[in-house]
Amino acid sequence: MKRRNINPFICQGYESPKYFCDREEETKTMASALYNGRNITLISPRRMGKTGLILHTFQHILSENKDALCLYIDIFPTKNQHEFVNMLGTEVLNTALSKGKAFGRKVLDFMGALRPVVGIDDMTGLPNVTVNIDPKESEISLKNTFNQLNRLDKEIFIAIDEFQQITTYPENGTEALLRSNIQFLRNIHFIFSGSKQHLMSEMFVSPQRPFYQSTDIMNLTPIEESTYYQFANNFFENKGGHIDREVFHKLYTNFDGYTWYIQSILNRLYECHKAVETPEQLHSAILSVTASKAPQYESLSQFLTINQFAVLKAIARDGIVKEPTGKDFMKRHRLASASSIKTVLETLLEKELAYRQPEGYIVYDRFLNQWLKQL
Repeated sequence: MKRRNINPFICQGYESPKYFCDREEETKTMASALYNGRNITLISPRRMGKTGLILHTFQHILSENKDALCLYIDIFPTKNQHEFVNMLGTEVLNTALSKGKAFGRKVLDFMGALRPVVGIDDMTGLPNVTVNIDPKESEISLKNTFNQLNRLDKEIFIAIDEFQQITTYPENGTEALLRSNIQFLRNIHFIFSGSKQHLMSEMFVSPQRPFYQSTDIMNLTPIEESTYYQFANNFFENKGGHIDREVFHKLYTNFDGYTWYIQSILNRLYECHKAVETPEQLHSAILSVTASKAPQYESLSQFLTINQFAVLKAIARDGIVKEPTGKDFMKRHRLASASSIKTVLETLLEKELAYRQPEGYIVYDRFLNQWLKQL
């Protein structure tokens, strides 16, 4: 079936290099490190584009080595070591199947100890595999998975997203277990990515932790504005229009260069306009997105205390807050005591509703920030 033309501003997943903006240096740096046997730790806030960069790097690797195996897992939903090993094993086997029946069968035979179950995907009609090991066998299954992969005559690249999640597992020593299994693998290269900067930094920078100095560390920053503008404007020009540079500047600065939010608004603008020339068009697109998310934000607010909601709304109104316990901030927003604000901030950070940057505190979800400002 011929595919319809797609909106070029992708908001979910990864399409192809054509729809991916820049990150040329980051892609080269990551690929070069992996080729030369150095694992990577990639750290950035959510919505900055970590996943897209990882998948783009994998695309780059596969363009040079089509036989490579590139695996991506997001372990944020996992709650324990058993779920982690299930997710890894399932991804290994499904990636192997995508390389063809012969190779897929070889890997299935290799991984027989995981007791894989082969079925048919209801959406695609293609074969898929699920793994459900005995929780008591998690450690040995993890070791066997890595050992069997290492025996394959292929270069293997594994990205584990939201890697800091393993620190929440109830099992003791998951970090040490992974490090001991990984350090002697010759053909397997890893990207460990995460959005909780303090946890990720501690895991890889602290001398007391198993992964200390075991990787190259990369901190992802926003795409440079003029490069992003050229990328966006090219797509509008392709349909006979354009996007005004000043309007794009407002969009870029409004969302602090966070890729996913900018893509989401560009997607709406491209859907509705041939040419984007006024701030009103931009404002309308932002209102459209926040209005669609209003029910979930209203539900979220019901789970916050009065003080928590008041502090979050105050941060949104200021945009960024350097001294949230300062007298000026508390007076302007009629907030409670400094000790109360400190307690509230700890909760908001833990719930990932607020985020601490070097410049100060912000509302983590930038669309939630817009919704709060409109109240």
